[in-house]
Amino acid sequence: MPLSFGWTTFDVSSLLPDGWQQDVATVAVEADFREFPRTPILSREAEDVVCILRGRVHAREVRQRLPWLYKLYRSGFLELAELAWGEPVKAAFDDRYGIVLNVQQGTTMRFECHVDSNPVTGLLFFTDHPAGGGELVVGHDSGAVSVEALEKNGSVIRPQAGQLIFFDGKTYPHYVRTLQSESDMRVVAVMNFYTGSCPESTRPTDLNRHLFGEN
Repeated sequence: MPLSFGWTTFDVSSLLPDGWQQDVATVAVEADFREFPRTPILSREAEDVVCILRGRVHAREVRQRLPWLYKLYRSGFLELAELAWGEPVKAAFDDRYGIVLNVQQGTTMRFECHVDSNPVTGLLFFTDHPAGGGELVVGHDSGAVSVEALEKNGSVIRPQAGQLIFFDGKTYPHYVRTLQSESDMRVVAVMNFYTGSCPESTRPTDLNRHLFGEN
């Protein structure tokens, strides 16, 4: 399959407040660490994978404890998303899932192989990681299923602190590799954005029911 996947990167370090690294680290260590069940509709995990061990700082905690990040999601980062996409883009109206932190700690956690429900995904990396651990792997085949399939035919994006990327996570399945060291921690802000052709109203109700127990 010809390579058609691509992403846009911005260095947003200058937009972040003084002390942002410590702010994020303080919140990240208190993430909700557990085995999360595979996500209905969106999961691209192999059939035998039922749960994935990982951590999350939920949207409510992000808004309360990192208000500067929530504000940037709806202002400066939104402007960059429109610049990257070349068309009007909207942040999520529903604060339950607009922006969250994904956190990995040690060598046993990774992130689910999946596609997104939103057409534009923004990732702001808060930590650096050497090659071979913690990379985002995005499959070139939109129909790919399983980590192995993405590793065979995919792009590898290494996290760099202060770098914000935008890509089409709805079309291209993706996952995050495990880390190399038990003492390592990977933190990334995950942002949902929507367009006129794929508005927030297209988000599957079953997804909200799975995540929040309600539509």
